[in-house]
Amino acid sequence: MKRLWIVLLLAGWALAGKTQPVTKQPDPYIQQLLARVSADSIEANIRRLAAFGTRHTLSPTDNDTFGIGAARRWIKRTLERYAAAGGGRMEVFFDRFWYGPDGRRVDRRVEIVNVIARLPGTDPEDDRIFIVSGHYDSRVSDVMDSLSYAPGASDDASGTAAVMEMARVLARERFPATILFVAMAAEEQGLLGARHLAAMADSLGWNVAGMFTLDIIGNTEGDNRVRDNRTVRVFSEGVPSAETPQQARLRQAIGGENDSPSRQLARYLHEIGARYVPELRVKLIFRRDRFLRGGDHIPFNERGFAAVRLTEPNEAYTRQHQDVRVENGIAYGDVPDRVDFDYVARVTRLMTAALANLAMAPPPPAAAYIDARGLSVDTRLLWEPPRAGRDRLAGYYVLVRETTAPQWQQKWFVSATDTSYTFVGWSKDDYFFGIQSVDAQGHESRILFPVPRFR
Repeated sequence: MKRLWIVLLLAGWALAGKTQPVTKQPDPYIQQLLARVSADSIEANIRRLAAFGTRHTLSPTDNDTFGIGAARRWIKRTLERYAAAGGGRMEVFFDRFWYGPDGRRVDRRVEIVNVIARLPGTDPEDDRIFIVSGHYDSRVSDVMDSLSYAPGASDDASGTAAVMEMARVLARERFPATILFVAMAAEEQGLLGARHLAAMADSLGWNVAGMFTLDIIGNTEGDNRVRDNRTVRVFSEGVPSAETPQQARLRQAIGGENDSPSRQLARYLHEIGARYVPELRVKLIFRRDRFLRGGDHIPFNERGFAAVRLTEPNEAYTRQHQDVRVENGIAYGDVPDRVDFDYVARVTRLMTAALANLAMAPPPPAAAYIDARGLSVDTRLLWEPPRAGRDRLAGYYVLVRETTAPQWQQKWFVSATDTSYTFVGWSKDDYFFGIQSVDAQGHESRILFPVPRFR
């Protein structure tokens, strides 16, 4: 058992009033992956998606050049080409289901089709699945207008093209965990493709260790006239949508409303961004999504999975859900010429780094606890080793922050043979703690928030 004595504070690090972010050297292998991300490739795919005229869920499916059917077939063919160039390990398929009518945004029975590229993990004992998505459907002002020009360049050809680019870059790689690259359908009609996939993941018992949706990541100038191509917002829920009454009582007793699995995933993105894409500021937004809007991460939240949304820094409502037109001198519509392709590439690099780091890391500890079996001025943390990937486990990071701090402020390394850590003189009342697994190359798992052990 490791013991961290309070006298260390006198040696030069006082937690109160200071933030000491972890500074780690980037992995050269991940840097090489990021160098492959191409803004030109992303631009070509955004323009191609916009060229289908509309990708409305209710648009034609039997036309080769117009409508959502042509778009999804093109996405699948392109991903298959990426898979072949990567050696054929990545599998590409349609995830089909029938839906409607629902009396809301679907007025007839329609086939909805997600397009999925699956990069299988190499460790048969590591069942973690990471999902990254963008939605490929589009709309105009009237959500039921399935024929008008709806290029949907930023919303969400940008996210779809980013996901396709990640699949292209990573298709040849071998990670212990599995990655799903998903072009999600029917987001604009009620998150229907995501609801289907989340329900399937839940019913089949998938270990979805993290879900990321990239939705509207193309515009860098908002309706407020602010231009910012160096910031991406990450939305994450605080209180879990699927929280049980027992979990709610525990949270109310000890805190933790800012430590949901989704919030930890957002913090993970923040740290990875600082390490690998320092020119892009990852701005954490502590709410599930924007006002009056919702993304494909929400059905995964509702099923109990950790999921977050990435989106551009400033809202441009003149470019979202609009008929393409000029009115009173103002240009409306979501067209490709208003997309900042270099910015989309930066966000793509952030997500590529996060996926690679997570998929190479050992799984998090199987469980983590704070010793609450008696009153003490010390804090003792305990955890169980991960259920898989122990051959890759070099040790653990123990993280700490003050209860009012939004980010983890410091972390210490503990060897793989240890399953406890004691902060002598540090009251568990005054801090929040986290534990994550790490391999010899410094790839960290998602952070696990410890719960009290009362007996």
